[in-house]
Amino acid sequence: MNRNPECGATKFHNSDLKLKGFKVHEITGPSYPPLFYGRRDFYKIVLATGDMKICYGDQTIEINDTFLFFGNPHIPYSNEQRSPEQNGYACVFTEDFIGSRERKESLLNSPIFRFDGIPVIPVNSEQATFIEALYQRMLSVYSGDYDRKDEMLRGCIDLIIHEALRIQPQNGLKQKTAATRITHLFMELLEKQFPIETAVDPLRLRTAQDFAENLTVHVNYLNRSVKEVTGKPISVHIAERIAAEAKALLQHTNWSVADIAYSLGFEYPSYFNNYFKRVTSITPNSFRKNKGKV
Repeated sequence: MNRNPECGATKFHNSDLKLKGFKVHEITGPSYPPLFYGRRDFYKIVLATGDMKICYGDQTIEINDTFLFFGNPHIPYSNEQRSPEQNGYACVFTEDFIGSRERKESLLNSPIFRFDGIPVIPVNSEQATFIEALYQRMLSVYSGDYDRKDEMLRGCIDLIIHEALRIQPQNGLKQKTAATRITHLFMELLEKQFPIETAVDPLRLRTAQDFAENLTVHVNYLNRSVKEVTGKPISVHIAERIAAEAKALLQHTNWSVADIAYSLGFEYPSYFNNYFKRVTSITPNSFRKNKGKV
C-alpha cells in the first residue's frame, strides 16, 4: 500500500490512527504529489477546493470546484491534484471507530460509500460553509479533553453524510419490504467479493444460482425481487460489477490478462476476452492499450 501524502488526506502516523481510530486536520499549503491507485485501511471524508482528477474504482472524475469526497477502504482510488495550492479539511477514521454494529452497517450501506455510488459531490458556498463549521467543531473537539468526544465526532460525521445525501440524492433502497431486504442482501454479498487483490483466490459467486444458493432462496424469487427493486436482473448487476473490476485491474495493475481472467473466476482467458468484449464492446488488451479512454 502506497503511503505518499494525498489530497486532504493523511497528515498522521498510522499508529496514531490505529490507536485512536480517528484523525481530522485542515488542508493548507502547496499541493501534495499525486496519490497512487490503491486501497487504504480507513474511511476518508474530504471537503476541498481545487482542480483535481480522481480515479475511484473504475470511475474517473474531473472536478475544478469545491467538493466533498468520500473514500472507502474497500474501493481502490487515486487522485492527481492540478492546483498549485490546496485548502479544505479532511477526516479519516476506521470502521471500529464507528461503534455499534448498526452504525457500521448504516455506514457501509450508505449510497455515498457504495461502489456504484457517487464519491465526489460538488457543493455551493452555503453548503460548504455549513460543512466547514462541522470540521471546525471536529478540530475543536478532537484537541479537547471532553471524555465523550468520540460520540461528538461520530455525530459530526453523520451530519456530513446526511448533508451529502441531501445535496446529492442517490438511488438507494426504499422501505424494507421483503423484496428490498433480499435485494439488499444480494447487493451486499456481491460487493463483499471486491476488490480483487490476488489471482490465487478467484471470485466464487458469479451466477444468479450461486447467489440464490448462498442466500437460501429460489433463484426465480431472488431475480424477480432484484429486478423489481433495481430495474435490472441479477445477471446485469453481476456483469456490470465484474466488468468494472476488470477495468480497474486492467488500468491500475500490471497483471496479465490471463491472471485477471483467473482472478475473476474465468476458467480460460479466452472466455474472459469474449465476456469483456460482449459487455464493453472492446477487448481487454485494447482497453488497457487505450488506458480506459474508450
